[in-house]
Amino acid sequence: MRYGWQLELTISCLTDLTMAAFMHNEDVALSESAARAVTWKRLDGIDLLRGLSILFVLMNHINIRLLGADVPYTELLPAQLVHILVWNAQLGVQMFFAISGFLITSITIRRWGSLPQVSVRGFYLFRFARIAPLLFLLLAVLCALHFADVQNYVVTAETGGLGRALLAALTLHLNELEIHRGYLPGNWDILWSLSIEEMFYLFFPLACLLLAGKRFFSRSIVFPALLFAFVLLGPFGRTLFAHGNEIAEDYSYLGGMEGISLGCLTALAVSSRRFSRRANWALGIAGTIVVSASLIFSWQAYRGWLGKTGLNFTLLGVGTCMFIAATTQMEWRSPRVLGPLARMGRYSYEIYLTHMFVVFTLFDLFLHAGKPMRGVPILFVFAILFAALLGAGVANLYSEPANRFLRSRTSNPVGSDASVEIAPTRLVRDNQAR
Repeated sequence: MRYGWQLELTISCLTDLTMAAFMHNEDVALSESAARAVTWKRLDGIDLLRGLSILFVLMNHINIRLLGADVPYTELLPAQLVHILVWNAQLGVQMFFAISGFLITSITIRRWGSLPQVSVRGFYLFRFARIAPLLFLLLAVLCALHFADVQNYVVTAETGGLGRALLAALTLHLNELEIHRGYLPGNWDILWSLSIEEMFYLFFPLACLLLAGKRFFSRSIVFPALLFAFVLLGPFGRTLFAHGNEIAEDYSYLGGMEGISLGCLTALAVSSRRFSRRANWALGIAGTIVVSASLIFSWQAYRGWLGKTGLNFTLLGVGTCMFIAATTQMEWRSPRVLGPLARMGRYSYEIYLTHMFVVFTLFDLFLHAGKPMRGVPILFVFAILFAALLGAGVANLYSEPANRFLRSRTSNPVGSDASVEIAPTRLVRDNQAR
């Protein structure tokens, strides 16, 4: 079959990563050899993937507005190119999920030494400090715009109204609200993925305490087994369990938890062993091929048996994790030509939460100008540029200072190691993907 080689490679790599996590999971501690591999300031491979992901999200959200306004800008473009550029947003979010699982697991092992030693209070405080300041500010702004009856920001009664949307965002089930009531306005809609990630954050430290060590079980294999179960259930969450609901196919907890679990399994494998240079190169090349093929031929995969079985997202998640594992251990540095994309990845959380303000503003200007066809490329370029600048500005002027302030006000849960994520030699910037 056309994608047979991809599925075989996916199953092989997933099995290798899972077996590594099972075999080297005696308390899931960071080995000395692996520790030497994580002493640089940033992981370029992760920044690059996040930059690519947020770019796909931006392109898709601009495209949706253009199509909604009957701007036939794609008529003269090759269909394959159109699908690659503007219809891969959901795949981009799947990459975010895998990255998030990898980062959270790696950072937890680095900060507390092993997963069973995680401080639940400390974990929640660090996550709150990173996520809450910008999220709460965004919700406050959205509520003000709703009350001001600003177009594109009003939550209608059909979708539950403002109170229901706000409750869903704060109680981690906005994705479920949209599955049952329909899409919310653009700035609210993007919060569906945060509901999935925050649900993961809610249970992750508890699972680490109860399942990742030997406190309640003779062998510490239960935690990776649980992760593997989520991977197996992911395709069913996008197909069988969605019951034909198109929103559920993209927004379900199981569908998103699959990518997060793949990232967690990758972190367990990478933290417990050091791969050879040859193995890293093979893993990196294979991951690059799988990710590239998944994105380039996403439309064919979606309409084929991969899409019908939900395995197209699984394939991309595995390829993403292969690339992450290889570039992490190789201390890979991205070429300068990819620098702008990697810099976007550094501020992916801020860009994700604020980019719709830019999209709506510039699109309104585009409409007022009479929807000139020659202005479409300008719209794309300026929307991406201004969204990146806004995200970077929000990060440097608000969310990162708020993050540091909140962390400085809390006691250190791991003794003297108070600057694991703030010091220049931290594993990665503790940045939520989206």
